[in-house]
Amino acid sequence: MQVVSISSLKGGVGKTSVTLGLASAALAAGIPTLVVDLDPHADATTGLAVSPGNNLGIGDMLRSARRADLAANVVPSGWVETARKQPGNDPKRRPVLDVAMGSAYSGIYDRPDLGKRDLRRLSTLLGKVTGYGLVLIDCPPSLNGLTRMAWSASNRVLLVAEPGLFSVAGTERTMRALDLFRQEFAPNLAPAGIVANRVRPTSNEHTFRLAEMKQMFGDLLMEPNIAEHANWQQIQGAAHSVHHWPGDSAKQAAGSFDALLKNLVQTGSMRNRVMRRPAG
Repeated sequence: MQVVSISSLKGGVGKTSVTLGLASAALAAGIPTLVVDLDPHADATTGLAVSPGNNLGIGDMLRSARRADLAANVVPSGWVETARKQPGNDPKRRPVLDVAMGSAYSGIYDRPDLGKRDLRRLSTLLGKVTGYGLVLIDCPPSLNGLTRMAWSASNRVLLVAEPGLFSVAGTERTMRALDLFRQEFAPNLAPAGIVANRVRPTSNEHTFRLAEMKQMFGDLLMEPNIAEHANWQQIQGAAHSVHHWPGDSAKQAAGSFDALLKNLVQTGSMRNRVMRRPAG
């Protein structure tokens, strides 16, 4: 089971959008996937069209991590039913896209002084579940307790950045923070890579920043870039999978996330990449 934290220390770069795009691609590919919504704003939970019922949110489960039953409290994404109704879908195939729901209560752990025992809370919860090929953790845009808790529970970290000055600088800071965290708490943790999001191919500034990112981060800069799409907000506002949204623009976006997911989950050199600092 691959556990991937999707992180950025700068807000507004589309971290949750990338999480949702990868979840959509995993659903289309038939990979049993769990999304853990660790951001107290719970935007991923909303975007995945979850009907909570009486299930516990992730904040309540973290509070009693040793006793809580994560498997009993995950909720299927509303996207699953849509996937089953797609033309040509094998009725015997049961797609799996579950959600550990976000909650404002998890914010009590989003502080800088979280101890080692608290950092293991999410690891304890995930250690009780089986049957998933992929776990995606949507982290808050900070390096406080929740992000560090997610990193402690993960195999790899996927960083999200926009091709802009502040975002690129923030990504470099995140890489250095990840390096320090690995040395102190998680020696087996490694970056899955960096995905450039909301890219405008016609923008000279974006072209310049992408070249800068390639120089700074080398082959950690993943392919493909995720282009800015005019109807992305409409898709998210409808709490809909991009793979099931009509139109050429959505089809192109879905193809980008398919390729990104393939690069993310592939075995070999990426999985075993040795952690290194970005070039100065």
